[in-house]
This record gives sequence, structure tokens and C-alpha cells, in this order.
Amino acid sequence: MSTPAEKLDALSGWRLSVAPMMDWTDRQCRAFHRTLSRRTRLYTEMVTTGAVLHGDRDRLLGFDAGEHPVAVQLGGSDPNDLAAAARIAADFGYAEINLNVGCPSDRVQEGRFGACLMREPDLVGACVAAMKAAVSVPVTVKCRLGVDDQDTEEALDALAAAVVAAGVDGLIVHARKAWLKGLSPRENRDVPPLDYGRVARLKRAHPDLPVAINGGIADIAAAKARLAEVDGAMIGRAAYTEPALLLDVDPDLFGEPAPVADAFAAVEAFEPVIAAGLERGLRLHAYTRHMLGLFNGRPGARAYRRHLATAGMAAEAGLGTLREAAAKVSRERPPASAAA
Repeated sequence: MSTPAEKLDALSGWRLSVAPMMDWTDRQCRAFHRTLSRRTRLYTEMVTTGAVLHGDRDRLLGFDAGEHPVAVQLGGSDPNDLAAAARIAADFGYAEINLNVGCPSDRVQEGRFGACLMREPDLVGACVAAMKAAVSVPVTVKCRLGVDDQDTEEALDALAAAVVAAGVDGLIVHARKAWLKGLSPRENRDVPPLDYGRVARLKRAHPDLPVAINGGIADIAAAKARLAEVDGAMIGRAAYTEPALLLDVDPDLFGEPAPVADAFAAVEAFEPVIAAGLERGLRLHAYTRHMLGLFNGRPGARAYRRHLATAGMAAEAGLGTLREAAAKVSRERPPASAAA
């Protein structure tokens, strides 16, 4: 049995991570985020056990070694299938296997996984135990405070007790309930109120369990505030819409220099990755769609976005198109109150 310190050490980079986000955190997105921060922990989009067991594994699970530390998020509720999928993912080289117990979409509910599993803590515990028996890398769970009319004190305590008993290596809690009836997945990210205090109470009740918090964390300052109470902070949409904030992660949270000096240097550093993708037949847009918010707040940012959204969509678009877009952005920072 690992000690708490050993569990946190195995979760290198867990202090700040970027949430798994469907249609967003693909290989191209993760490669770009890694250009901005060496230490941030990155997650794949959720991959279902059925897809892993029966689909194109290289397409679904393939990643570049430069993305590390990177974790895979699995969706499923059958312990045997999850164990098999976890073993496959571990063989691909992922540093962590994460179980989705937080997604509220109808498709996920129909498959009996995601947030609806908050109602079945014993099953979640069995899933974790099966994965732990199958792999040597850390197994974690990402959950909500509860669903629908559940009492969040009882629901989260029950889930935590079940996964701790199963040997879970860490718990990531989105500090909101999920309403499976009446709210869309988009509304479930904003409408249910945040309750950071509930996650802090969970951590105090389980001091030996690595706990990370997700939900409403807009910048590194907000992440640092949460880290006073838990072990890790997970940023979601803010890291996608304002990716330059990741430049502050390494110096502010790990005491290490950022891998690049600024957003302009990030574009230059990312060019070889894009060039290799273009050689493989990918379009420029596969990369630049993740870069649209890079210069937010600078004069010229709107023109940069417009150029990538028009010229960058063309089949023949290449690195020259990206350079043309970046040239539209002023290298002088505006006053904090100014907008692009």
C-alpha cells in the first residue's frame, strides 16, 4: 500500500492540471499546452471502454512522449472492461488512469457511466479495485459532489469511502452537483452553485487521500487559493480559452522557469510540432483551433483570431498563415483595463 507522500509523488504535476474536455483536449491541444508548461498535468478526452476494447486504439490512445505527464480518462461501469481498458492504456504509456464519474450527458447516462455513478458508490469502488489490480500506474476518480436531489455530504462521503477502500490513488472533485434531469451538460458547468468548502471538508476527513478540486478556477491565482486546502487544482475552460495563463504555472507553482518567454515564443516553439502534423496530412486548423485565445487582451488579438478563422481554415493553410496571424498582434502589452 502506497503512503500518501508516495501517492502524490506518483501524481507528478497533479498540483495543477487541465481537465479532460470532450472535443477539446485532443493530441494537438495537449501538445500546445505542453509547449506552455512542462509541469501541468494533461488529460485526454474521455474514452469509453467499448471504444478502447473494440476501436482504433492508435487513433484513440496514441500520444507523443513529449506530452508527459499525461493521463487518460476512461468512461465505463463494468469492472472487467475497465480493467482491460486500463491495462491497454497503461501499455500505451499513460502516467495515470482516471475514471469518469462526473459527466452528465444523456449519452453517458444511457451507457450507465459518468455522473450517474454517484448513485452507485459500491460499483465505483469495484471498478477502481479492478483497475488497481490490472495496472501499476495510479488510478484516480473524477466525480461531482452528487447528483439531482442527493445530499452532497452523504453522496460524496459514500463515494470517497468506497474508492478509498478500493485503494484509489487520488480523487478529483468538480465542486458542483450534476443535475441529470433539467440541465444540459453546458448548464451543468455553470448553473449548479460551487461549493469549495465541501471539497475542503472531504480533504480534512481523508488527510491521506490526494484530493484535487475542479470548477470555476479561472486563473493561477484562483488555483493557488484552492491549493491552501487541497492537493491539486484542475483548470477547465479557462486553460482552453486563455491558454497563456499556463505560462505562469511552472514559475508560480513549481518554482521553475516557463519553457518559453511569452505567447509569441510559444508560437515559434510550437511550429515544428505543427509542421510534423502537416506532413502527416493534418490541416493547420487542427492545431490553431486550440490557439485562438492565446493573445487575448493584446491589441490585434481580434485580427489574429479572424485570420486563423478564415485563412487558417483553407486546405492549403500552413505555417505562413499562422505567422501572418501572429504578426497582427502587438508585442506591447496594453494596460490591464484595455481590450483587444
